[in-house]
Amino acid sequence: MTMMKFLIVLVVLIAFTTHLCESFELERKDFESEKSLMQLYKRWSSHHRISRNAHEMHKRFKIFQDNAKHVFRVNHMGKSLKLRLNQFADLSDDEFSMMYGSNITHYNGLHANRVGEFMYERAMNIPSSIDWRQKGAVNAIKNQGHCGSCWAFAAVAAVESIHQIKTNELVSLSEQEVVDCDYKVGGCRGGNYNSAFEFIMQNGGITIEENYPYFAGNGYCRRRGPNNERVTIDGYERVPRML
Repeated sequence: MTMMKFLIVLVVLIAFTTHLCESFELERKDFESEKSLMQLYKRWSSHHRISRNAHEMHKRFKIFQDNAKHVFRVNHMGKSLKLRLNQFADLSDDEFSMMYGSNITHYNGLHANRVGEFMYERAMNIPSSIDWRQKGAVNAIKNQGHCGSCWAFAAVAAVESIHQIKTNELVSLSEQEVVDCDYKVGGCRGGNYNSAFEFIMQNGGITIEENYPYFAGNGYCRRRGPNNERVTIDGYERVPRML
């Protein structure tokens, strides 16, 4: 693996529950009646191997209906954005946030490690959009599990992408190393991505996921071995808001 040092531009990655992990297709006939919606719910449960008792299923079905109708409605607005049902479709927003979100309610401002204007502030002839997935710069969707590690996943995904853009080599890097070893934040209790970038810069980079697999929990920081392949960055910037 080619290891290089880069200046990384911070891109805020927001994961919506309707985009995570495997998807589940919807059809208009699924919404014709309460019975068809229940059949949809059972197919969804079987698809994602989710088991509920009778009492829990009654509660979850109501939430599932609302989420399924929202997905179907958005997908028929004629927009480029398309949503899908995933394995979290019978959880409310509050339940999802409680189970998978960060417990940290306040974030300090993101501070770049360079002084002056944004490095691309005067760039010309910028395309209106770029889909980096089509250019092979984005890994498959990952699942953070029951751990408030979204901050680590956001930072690691950005590093994975800039590494591919610079080297044409897409690798999967270790979120677990960041969760375990960045002592400035709370691991599964939450953190922020600028702290993760600082950690990667100050600790000789980040190893590949194969060397330090993710298990969705807080663990002891493991020292890297002599042949531990790592990706490093020189810095990062916050992309200014477009007015």
